[in-house]
Amino acid sequence: MGFKVIIVGAVAAGTRAAAHLKRLKPEAEVVLVDRQALVSYSGCGLPYFISGDVNDARELMNTTYMMLKDESFFERVKGVTLLTRTEALALDRKLKKIRVRSLETNEEKDLDYDQLVLATGGRPIRLEIPGADLPGVITVSNLAEAVKLREQVAAGRINRAVIIGGGPLALQMAEALSDLWGVETALIAAGNQLLSGLVGPQLAGMVRRKLDEHELREVYLGERVKRVEEGEDGLRVITSRRELETDLVMTALGVRPDSDLALAAGLELTPGGAVAVNSRFQTSDPDIYAGGDCVENVNLLTGRGVYLSSGALASRHGRIIGTNLAGAIEEHDGVSGGFLLKVFDAAVGAVGLSLSRAREEGFDAASALVTQADRDQFYPGWETMHLELIFDRTSGRVLGLAGFSPKGEALAARLNAVAAILKYQPGLRDVANLELAYAPPFGAAVDILHVAACAAENIMAGKNRVMDVDEFAALFSRRQEVAATFLDVRGRDNAEPYLARYPGDWINLPLDELRARIGELPRDRKIILICNSGVRSYEAQVILDQAGLVSTYNVQGGLGAARRWGLELV
Repeated sequence: MGFKVIIVGAVAAGTRAAAHLKRLKPEAEVVLVDRQALVSYSGCGLPYFISGDVNDARELMNTTYMMLKDESFFERVKGVTLLTRTEALALDRKLKKIRVRSLETNEEKDLDYDQLVLATGGRPIRLEIPGADLPGVITVSNLAEAVKLREQVAAGRINRAVIIGGGPLALQMAEALSDLWGVETALIAAGNQLLSGLVGPQLAGMVRRKLDEHELREVYLGERVKRVEEGEDGLRVITSRRELETDLVMTALGVRPDSDLALAAGLELTPGGAVAVNSRFQTSDPDIYAGGDCVENVNLLTGRGVYLSSGALASRHGRIIGTNLAGAIEEHDGVSGGFLLKVFDAAVGAVGLSLSRAREEGFDAASALVTQADRDQFYPGWETMHLELIFDRTSGRVLGLAGFSPKGEALAARLNAVAAILKYQPGLRDVANLELAYAPPFGAAVDILHVAACAAENIMAGKNRVMDVDEFAALFSRRQEVAATFLDVRGRDNAEPYLARYPGDWINLPLDELRARIGELPRDRKIILICNSGVRSYEAQVILDQAGLVSTYNVQGGLGAARRWGLELV
């Protein structure tokens, strides 16, 4: 008697499990079931299809050798039966049957299985407010919805859009609509910063500034949408502070696991509503596996369950599931929780825990923010990168890394280097000495990642007493009220515009003159040390410490970070 596997869900985890199982066990009968007509596509590519960066929806369904992943492909190439527009209704675990219904004919039938895979994915979090069901209030959670939206935009039927959310998807959709199509786009987020919980306020401010540069200026933070109404010419969005007229309202609040089928079948769920699985992705029924966006993962830093929606992660789940279905044993260690996001002509990303999350988890966490060229500065084309390394003050354990850079590939290289070692609980010394492939066109001899780890070590040792950019901005705005001296240790040419703008408040002692001129500094005031990157100002702090001036604070990332954050002093 043959071995039959039914897989519910045919996007990332489901199709990868099916294909890998057939490679390992060609005699297995594998059936994929999905309620959508368009399957096995790159969900992470939807914003780029909407924006026009990807011209044809079929490109998101192509293999690397440009074959369309449709029913014919799965049957002829993979040996897998694909049932599209077919909904899974109920699961009988005792009889090992799953009831399905064709959405084309309404016909119902039972499919037998020896083992079953639930790859039901996630469903978008929807607004629970009046007017959320009005026409024109949408989410974009699958390829069919993306195709419909792009057709509307291309036809000129959408001139104004309101996007609700402050996370990666909301930012991607805002760029997609505004950049190519010129849709007047407003972004509304309940949090006080963009990418809340993913990056700190310094990097979030850089993202906000990048939106401003590309004329996406209607970004409203700290506001909640109360209701959506029909307006005179489209829709009206009412928030806690304002009313906005629009043609389209898009909710981009993230996703939650689609576990309805598992719940109805009596399978165990996590407290967060995901299908509970072990490290092999077996559910509470050993003949049923689950993977992708319908399950949680173990966080490698906290040891607790965490929910992440990621096509790349779901694909890795699918491969492990396929291995275990074939009779071998493979386990999933967990995740460090990374993301990388294109923001117009720049990139922001992170791996591990943000500073706020690390503190919520009970770590004595701090961070080091550094500014440096992404390659040797003598090589043409270098760009300024900002990295924030999060660490535990007590143990020196590295907890996460975040960054902002005009070059996404350069940022990805640093994030991926740290992501690869987080599971081994590296310390700051491990990162400071991390071996990286080096050549001047791609990195510096003393890489920015090494600089971040060394800066963190100095903070941990109490030798680098730092002030964040937002704290510096707030303090400088109250400079007439506080007993502080703002000391610029750059050369006179760099400092001159600031000296002219802020006479008496901004003083300049270049680093190479500092030892000889220490007597010019007050001993009864805080001294805020400033340079372009935070490196020379740290060296100045060491010199001042030796002279007994210890009430000093080094602005992290320097004026380079401050300007990119949005602080324009001259």
